[in-house]
Amino acid sequence: MISLKKSNKGFTIVELLIVIVVIGILALLVITTYSGIQQKARNSKRQTDLQSLQTQLEAFFSQNGYYPNLTDMNSASWLDTNMKSLDQNALIDPSNATQSKTLLGSASTTAKQYQYVATDSSGNTCDGASPADQSCAKYTLTANYEGTVNGATTYSKSNLD
Repeated sequence: MISLKKSNKGFTIVELLIVIVVIGILALLVITTYSGIQQKARNSKRQTDLQSLQTQLEAFFSQNGYYPNLTDMNSASWLDTNMKSLDQNALIDPSNATQSKTLLGSASTTAKQYQYVATDSSGNTCDGASPADQSCAKYTLTANYEGTVNGATTYSKSNLD
């Protein structure tokens, strides 16, 4: 005898929809986790960059007795001459890789660029137009985090003395 029953092969629409929804949920989890990891990595790079800059600034201070002004810090030739160990890519915020290797002279909570403020011993800004402004006795380096890290939105380093 020949069976007249038709065999159904394949998946139903409900089964396909369930698989698509599960794949979508998994993709969303992966994307969310990946972006969080990237953000943490960029924030970590910001901290490393500022620590590197601080080390170079303190070495310069120990040799010269003053900190460089903003004009000096934004001069590639001055950096090549006076801070030979400094990787100038440390001047670039990792979320803004196309920016030039310059520092902002004032604190900004929205800029994706590092800030450097040098002051004299009285707290007055000493970013004079003349190179080798020897009145700079203090500085503050600042980077803006993506999101918050331990409740802070910025990371700062200052002179050690």
